[in-house]
Amino acid sequence: MITAVLIGAGQRGAQVYAEYALTHPNELRIVAVAESDAARREAFARRHQIERGFVFDDWKPLLEKGKIADCAMICTQDRMHTEPVKQALKSGYHVMCEKPMSPSARDCIEMGKLAKKYDRTLTICHVLRYSPFFTKLKEVIDSAVIGDIISIQHIECVGYWHQAHSFVRGNWRNSEEASPMILQKSCHDMDILAWLVGKPCMAVSSFGSLKHFREEEAPEGAGYNCLLDCAVEESCPYSAKKIYCDDEEWYSETIRKVVALEGTADAVAEALKTGPYGRCVYRCDNNVVDHQVVNLQFEGGITVSFTMCAFTYEGSRIMNIMGTKGQIVCDMEKNEIEARDFLTGNRTKHIVKVGNSGHSGSDEKFVRGFLKTVRTNGAFMLSGAESSVESHLIALAAEQSRVTGKTIYMDEFCREVWAPDETKSDACKR
Repeated sequence: MITAVLIGAGQRGAQVYAEYALTHPNELRIVAVAESDAARREAFARRHQIERGFVFDDWKPLLEKGKIADCAMICTQDRMHTEPVKQALKSGYHVMCEKPMSPSARDCIEMGKLAKKYDRTLTICHVLRYSPFFTKLKEVIDSAVIGDIISIQHIECVGYWHQAHSFVRGNWRNSEEASPMILQKSCHDMDILAWLVGKPCMAVSSFGSLKHFREEEAPEGAGYNCLLDCAVEESCPYSAKKIYCDDEEWYSETIRKVVALEGTADAVAEALKTGPYGRCVYRCDNNVVDHQVVNLQFEGGITVSFTMCAFTYEGSRIMNIMGTKGQIVCDMEKNEIEARDFLTGNRTKHIVKVGNSGHSGSDEKFVRGFLKTVRTNGAFMLSGAESSVESHLIALAAEQSRVTGKTIYMDEFCREVWAPDETKSDACKR
């Protein structure tokens, strides 16, 4: 039985990672929680039967108790990870940290170094590495059925409703408060690409912008709240009423509980009238991109093109992997991987079986993998800090390229980030 403390009882912390303790009570138990939102804090404490003396409104008094569990799960907002991660490592905890680690490249590197210094594991929630889909894809690539990888095309279909929920109305709408979208949403993809290629990234270039979700794009008659003052709500695909109340294809209990903790139709409707999720998507304080392309050059001349776009119906990831002896085309939403041999023309299709948890079965497998990491003191480590720092730096370099219009060379980027008196940080080495 692994015991854990949870810092940040929001949607991912409470409803995904900690939920594993309730569905697998013989494997994980949450013994303490720190959460600033009183309603969410009390609801979580009741659900997990946590003793009153171990329920906190801030992470500092929790960690001041010293090491009271095997591991700490840090699931606060993006800019609130660094200090509790550092303190938890110092206190002797094995640590799980929600992605992204931090929008600060230096903080990412420092967290990775501290994990080594204190000989603790730091696992980043790159859940896709644990997914049945990408596990199988990695296996197919490593079998050399397509020879050596030459180039990859990778598309992340964000989904129009997901963009509106998370990156226009939601917590990750503004990079000054959270992170650039290429880091927050797509550090997953930078991580998967680096993992599949298996070589260091050498150079990055990127283009993208916030094109649609702006005041000047608002249709005539648009109000400020979808339920209160909008004359065009019925004809708007981004209507909060449509997404959260009417369209059962998109809303779920999980999403509804983000809007209103109770999750009932009445509670959601009221929250939409008074809270951020009912706002017109053209009149929010968002500044993150709604589309972006990234070009990556890996060691050995391997090239990757990555496209992230909000304007898709479904959320999915589609890849075209081109090798010297064959080609792989795959779709995560369909859970299909097809490899074709150039010599024989033979097609081999894999239909991947996934579980019911989020990210196509990845979420539950990630928690199981993290617990294995804790039990083995790091002998099993699939998404540790070292590899995760690398993918975060790639994402941050992509954002710098987008903003400056320049190609970013990773060696130079790492030197500039860390310190002028170090030729290269450990995080930039393979």
